[in-house]
Amino acid sequence: MATLQGSLVAIVTPMNDDGGIDLDAFRRLIDWHIREGTDGIVVVGTTGESPTVDFEEHHLLIKLAVEHSAKRVPVIAGTGANSTREAIELALYARKVGADMSLSVVPYYNKPTQEGLYRHFRAIAESTDIPHIVYNVPGRTVADLQNDTMLRLAQIPNIVGIKDATANLERGSDLLRRKPRDFLVFSGDDATGLALMLLGGHGVISVTANVTPRMMHEMCAAALAGDVARAREANNRLLGLHRHLFCEANPIPVKWAVQQMGLIKGGIRLPLTPLSAGCHDLVRDAMRQAGVGAPAIPIPQEA
Repeated sequence: MATLQGSLVAIVTPMNDDGGIDLDAFRRLIDWHIREGTDGIVVVGTTGESPTVDFEEHHLLIKLAVEHSAKRVPVIAGTGANSTREAIELALYARKVGADMSLSVVPYYNKPTQEGLYRHFRAIAESTDIPHIVYNVPGRTVADLQNDTMLRLAQIPNIVGIKDATANLERGSDLLRRKPRDFLVFSGDDATGLALMLLGGHGVISVTANVTPRMMHEMCAAALAGDVARAREANNRLLGLHRHLFCEANPIPVKWAVQQMGLIKGGIRLPLTPLSAGCHDLVRDAMRQAGVGAPAIPIPQEA
């Protein structure tokens, strides 16, 4: 597979009003993202409500994403858990059904040491030859995978990248400076994703892309091509979404936004609740700023 890069959507899991998964809507979302230029689909991550889908649903969503995408776009399966055994089982399943890569989050709640984190991810990598992307999001997990530990893990052949959701560009710069040449660095923070790409990152695993897949793809493509002016223009229009899709815990705002676009129903699972009324105007205004629901303003093309 060619080097993975660009805008990888952390896709929402469509649900009916009773919380049941809407598989037809999920298929339609995948088709829409492919038409709009999304460079890869990350399924059953945080934005896909991985903490509240059960094991059978988790398997089903990975399998369906792989089968329905039909190699039109890479599928990265969320396989993380705070139990190493469970994470291994999910990674084995993702490999079995043909996912291109797995995305495995730092174990949450357990508060492992750096050595524990190293052994956790090494055990997962040694269980199956699927390429693994490690996901560091200390704002959710409490545990924070330090760069030195990540660089140890990067020596394991099938640990191929990181989703860095620290929003810390100093740390990102240090990792980019010291990493192996082919090791992939993705931003897990939309607001600083452009900056990380301009420093040498490979793309963004994006929440914003759920709402504006075409523009996120074009912003990433411009940044990776070194077209700073074009990338900045797109990012400026997306900035409201980068901010306000986090006015409440992800994925509450983004599911509301995608529902407003008529792409999914309003289902979300407890303990998450529907978006508070006080956030509606913030998200709606950010969508208008990005041209969602109105005629799109073309991003200037290269001469």
